[in-house]
Amino acid sequence: MLRLMRSVAFAALALAAFGLHAPARAQNYPTKNINLIVSIGPGTGMDVLARLYAEKLSQAFGRPVVVENKPGAATMLAATMAAQSEPDGHTMVILTSGALAINQHLYKKINYNPETDFTPISLYVKSPLILVVNPKLQIKDVKEFVAHAKQAKPPLTYASVGAGAFQHITMEFAKQRFGFDATHVPYRTTGQSVADMIAGHVATGFVEAGASIPSIKEGKLRALAVSSLTELPLLPGVPPFAKAAGVPDFESVSWHALMVPSKTPKPIVDRLHAEMKKIMSDPVMVKRAADIGLIPFETPSIDGINAYIKSERVKWGTLVDKIGLRGSQ
Repeated sequence: MLRLMRSVAFAALALAAFGLHAPARAQNYPTKNINLIVSIGPGTGMDVLARLYAEKLSQAFGRPVVVENKPGAATMLAATMAAQSEPDGHTMVILTSGALAINQHLYKKINYNPETDFTPISLYVKSPLILVVNPKLQIKDVKEFVAHAKQAKPPLTYASVGAGAFQHITMEFAKQRFGFDATHVPYRTTGQSVADMIAGHVATGFVEAGASIPSIKEGKLRALAVSSLTELPLLPGVPPFAKAAGVPDFESVSWHALMVPSKTPKPIVDRLHAEMKKIMSDPVMVKRAADIGLIPFETPSIDGINAYIKSERVKWGTLVDKIGLRGSQ
């Protein structure tokens, strides 16, 4: 009996100690430098914006936020590295729709679980694509594009950087939704694909803003629409595909989500979420994001981010199945 009472007392003390210790860890956070993993290379829009808010987070927390670029394996290298990190709030990672909503359908095997390995902190920008055509094509808007694509023989050709790439997925999404055909022409790089569209070797394609806007402004490519539900600030007057086609729910965008490993203490998650919401709502940050070809918006709640990413997994998983790419990579 005495032994039982001692065991109960010891367990109670242990629980009490844990209860005191966990909030203290969160309250004292951070206790060392914070590592911010960027899943694509330096100089990209994601990287530029990350370095801007890393500085703001550093000021807020009084500790350096060290940006580390880990591109590779379709952003899965960074995702795997972050998923295997200590869940103490000292490692964060920026991931996109590829890592969190598409790759699990495309690849036979990935080394992390996008549904259980991460907790979201902030979903703060969308990265749309721009539907462009060679100006020699007498196509002035999206409705003309769809009508032309439906009757074109042979089918229109379109460029992307390979099967399963977001440019490819987006055009296939449009093909499925609007019932036209087009022939995929894969390239090794976006630069090569844009050059061939300008030269007239390929008719069309969805292209990233940074890679297409200079050619659009020079008149070498014609922009018909953006793939987001709202206009791109750098291309005022170029309509969203959804509006131009009269289909209000058509959207195909990548997005930047700041994540931490799952099991990171909730007080730390909540504090990071609050700081990022404040930082990314600053008009200066909003303008900086818009100036590099992104669409900034106010982050949803943590539950709202989870719900959005879940809906994206369903959308892209369904498309991958329809076009026969499940497990193709």
